[in-house]
Amino acid sequence: MEKTTIPTNNTSDGVMDNGDEPAEMKYLRSADHNSKDNITDARTANEWAAKKYIWVPDEHEGFIRGQVQQEQTNGQLLVDLENGKRITTHKDDTQRVNPPKFSKIEDMSELTCLNDASVLFNLKERYYSGLIYTYSGSFCIVVNPYKRLSIYSENVIEMYKGKRREQMPPHIFSIAGDAYRLMLQNRENQSILCTGESGAGKTENTKKVIQYLAYVAAAPKSSQRQPGNAVNQYESLNFQGELEAQLLQANPILQAFGNAKTVKNDNSSRLGKFIRINFDTTGFIVSASIETYLLEKSRTTHQAKDERTFHIFYQLLRGANTKMITDYLLEDFSRYRYLTHGNVTIPGVDDGEEFQNTVKAMQ
Repeated sequence: MEKTTIPTNNTSDGVMDNGDEPAEMKYLRSADHNSKDNITDARTANEWAAKKYIWVPDEHEGFIRGQVQQEQTNGQLLVDLENGKRITTHKDDTQRVNPPKFSKIEDMSELTCLNDASVLFNLKERYYSGLIYTYSGSFCIVVNPYKRLSIYSENVIEMYKGKRREQMPPHIFSIAGDAYRLMLQNRENQSILCTGESGAGKTENTKKVIQYLAYVAAAPKSSQRQPGNAVNQYESLNFQGELEAQLLQANPILQAFGNAKTVKNDNSSRLGKFIRINFDTTGFIVSASIETYLLEKSRTTHQAKDERTFHIFYQLLRGANTKMITDYLLEDFSRYRYLTHGNVTIPGVDDGEEFQNTVKAMQ
């Protein structure tokens, strides 16, 4: 029996545009991706190299690109920065700039000049273009967009299903797909580690890995599924088997009892999770287990300013019906000492609706 493990640490429907590519592609691949070969000829490269661009450290921006105007014998450089300033700096404090053909590159291991400034600049340029996923060798770097993107629909899963990583733009589905393919191909267990600071997107990307695996592993069990529908991890869809549905339904339960609002993150996981998914030899999901550890128990009794205890307490008080209020003797938020700051709300989140999702998942 093969398995894929997904540990994490504690810290719109798809539509087609007027072209041949799905509308979601604008959030997956740079619009000028196919035009970069036009700037790789020798003449253009030589003209760019003659400009002597470098990265100069900056207190506010991290790094600013500049053009060397004069190089002195003691290593000092006279540099014109892009912000209009002219400075003098030592060459040992600068970093090299990559040629234009590497602009918004999808795999940063291909950079000619692999340095801190180039990595930061590439991630920033991709992020400003709506491209949140970037590879760096075997790693996939994700920059949290703090908004919903239409790149997780069934249309997108179908785009990535059965494709190798190098065939598609960077995406968490590609990472999950590679692990699934290698598990079946090599008959070896695979692991996906989601790590980062609070608010980096570990919880959401772990959910997307599970969403992808539940989809592709359950695909042969139904012929009624039509690509294009957005996948709701809180609902048991017709195409899923009971086990796959249970796996997806674990998410709202874990979030209700293990996640809380912090100053940095409205849905911060206050525990670690180790998710093990077992597959049979043909690739179907046969079982799954979720282990939790390092739960922040102290949050139950006290929360810092503008923070909440675990979501379930607010969901219950906001979503309980009349019978539950009577049976459980529920009162107003202000009556509970453990809810230090009363009814702290989360923008865009309806605790009453989330409570119904939690109850449905537990059924």
